Amino acid sequence: MKLTKLLIYTVSTLLMLAFQDHQEFPSDFIDAKSVIKDLDVELRYYTDFNFVGDTIRGYNANRLILTKPTVVALMKVQDSLETIGLCLRVYDGYRPQEAVNHFIEWARDLDDTIQKQNFYPRTSKSVLFQEGYIASKSGHSRGSTVDLTIIKANNLEPLDMGSPYDFFGPESWVDYPHITEEQKENRKILQGVMNSFGFRSYSKEWWHFTLRNEPHPYTYFNFPIK
Repeated sequence: MKLTKLLIYTVSTLLMLAFQDHQEFPSDFIDAKSVIKDLDVELRYYTDFNFVGDTIRGYNANRLILTKPTVVALMKVQDSLETIGLCLRVYDGYRPQEAVNHFIEWARDLDDTIQKQNFYPRTSKSVLFQEGYIASKSGHSRGSTVDLTIIKANNLEPLDMGSPYDFFGPESWVDYPHITEEQKENRKILQGVMNSFGFRSYSKEWWHFTLRNEPHPYTYFNFPIK
């Protein structure tokens, strides 16, 4: 009981300090690494290695911004994985609405296919809206959704999940059958640990999870990541 109380006090203190350091965010958003120091953050939309092929508007820093309850839940996931020599690598968290608008503009330009071979080789760009890969609103903009994978703690090598992150196709569906047993097991580990600590998954993206009972279920934010 004393250990539990100490853990709660420590987490609360770290979160309070994070709030004080990052007043540019809404009051219940924080930089996840200010609390989870060893979290591996690789925001793909801050780079040009993504389906657009360019840095996305609103991503001005490689900082994982999330709501407070989401960070607390992610800390529990990270702690659990570390007991078996694994860690999290996060590809996306909070996503400004202006970034979503950037995706929409890109999707409407059918001639811009610079990253087709890497991210949608068998999917026509003309059907990205119809098939749900691009939408006018994203749960990420509510601040409690994350895109992530599992990496090995000793060398930071990602586990093989059977398809790349942000791959547009059925290969990315959680229950896609035509992958190896090892890849299926890796997906099972990811789904299991995230579900255990309060996240719900999305059947068409093995990497996508949203906190259950998220604090802003109907609000889409648009402050930049900086």
